[in-house]
Amino acid sequence: MAPSRPVVIVEYDARWPEIYDEERRVVLETIGERITGIEHIGSTSVPGLGAKNIVDMMAGVESREVADECQRLLLGVSYDDVTPQPGEVDWFYCIGKRHPIVYFHLHLVLYPSDRWDRQVLFRDILRANPEIAENYDALKRRLAEEMGRDRVAYTEAKTGFIESVLDAHSSRESSKITGL
Repeated sequence: MAPSRPVVIVEYDARWPEIYDEERRVVLETIGERITGIEHIGSTSVPGLGAKNIVDMMAGVESREVADECQRLLLGVSYDDVTPQPGEVDWFYCIGKRHPIVYFHLHLVLYPSDRWDRQVLFRDILRANPEIAENYDALKRRLAEEMGRDRVAYTEAKTGFIESVLDAHSSRESSKITGL
């Protein structure tokens, strides 16, 4: 098994939203009638946040069968590296595509689903809270240094931070509703 590439966090690139928009058009032209929505997620979707040079996109599908159909169609527009997610009930594929500046990860996810909602919510929290985004950036840079080439460990190590941010947001929203 070949060693994986090291986790490298790069400075925010102001071209990422434009690159996302260009690829979004390609995805919509290819599978638009089969999906329920598409979102720019992950660190490249948060202005000012450092990230791996990967633009994450999430397309909503109604079922695994629709995800399978979309995956086959996306092969025709240079998506590859198909990694079905075994055992997942709401995340069907993460497929990749090379671009001269970045790499794309397109996640085919059940919509509506908790996974969809949490991905969008975390992105929106980071966009609205620069201090949380700065803390996340610092964590990712530290983990990239510590984890080296272990991308799975890097991803797992971020989970506690992400969950704590989402839990804190949920607690605040519950307080608003109950008047506490």
